[in-house]
Amino acid sequence: MALKHEPTAPYHSTQDALRVLETVARHTTGVTDSRLARLTGLSPERLTTLLRMLRREGYVEQVADGAYVTGAALTRLGSAQDRDQALREKLQSTLDRLRDSIGAAVYISRYVDGPATPAVNEWVDFRSCAHATALGKSLLGQLDHNGRRDHLSRHKMARLTSRTITSDRLLLSRLETQPPTVPHLDLQEYAVGTVCAAVPITAGSSVGCLALSLPLEHAHRLRQAADKLNRGAAPVLLSLAI
Repeated sequence: MALKHEPTAPYHSTQDALRVLETVARHTTGVTDSRLARLTGLSPERLTTLLRMLRREGYVEQVADGAYVTGAALTRLGSAQDRDQALREKLQSTLDRLRDSIGAAVYISRYVDGPATPAVNEWVDFRSCAHATALGKSLLGQLDHNGRRDHLSRHKMARLTSRTITSDRLLLSRLETQPPTVPHLDLQEYAVGTVCAAVPITAGSSVGCLALSLPLEHAHRLRQAADKLNRGAAPVLLSLAI
C-alpha cells in the first residue's frame, strides 16, 4: 500500500511545531522567542501562534525570564517506558477539548486492514463501509489509486442508506478530485439521521484521520464544525509525530 501524500494545513503546522520543539530541546537552559524566530526562520506572528499551541498542549513552558523550555508533556511522550499510555492520555485530552469546543462527537482512526484486524464496534463492520463514511473516505483518500482499488476489491460497497455511493467508479472519481485541504463529508450515507466530516492526520507511513458526527438537525453546523476540526487537527498530529 502506498500513500498519496499531499500536505495539508495541519501537516504544515505540525512540521513547523516540530521545528520549534527541536530548537527548544537543544537549548536546555531556555531560549527566547526572538532567538527562536531567528533559528527557525518563522515569522514572529507564526511563531507566536505555534508557541501558544505548544504551551496549551504542555510541550513547552515559559520560565521566569520569559525563555522557553521543554514541557512535561513532551518529556513524558519522549519516555520509552510509558509512551503508549502517555500518548493515549494526551490524545484523549486533546479530543475532549475538541469535542467541547466544536460541540460534536469527535473520533480518531487509522487505516489498518487485514485478516487479523478486528471489526470496529459499529452496526456495519467499518472495513465494509469505508465508502459510506467521511472517516472512511478520508482514509481511502490518503491511499494511492492502487491502494484504493485493492481495498474496494476486498470489500463490497453495500448500500446502507438511499444516499450511499455504491459505484466504485464514482467513489474513485470523487476521491481523486477531492482537494486535500477540504474535509470529507458524509450526509446520511452511513446512517439516516447522522452527518459526519473527516480530515486527514497522516503521520509518517500511518494513515489516519480525525472525524466528527452530528445529528441531522445540526447539519447546518457541519461545514463550520469541519473547518474547526481541521484547524484543531495539528495538536493531534503533533502528538502522533513526537
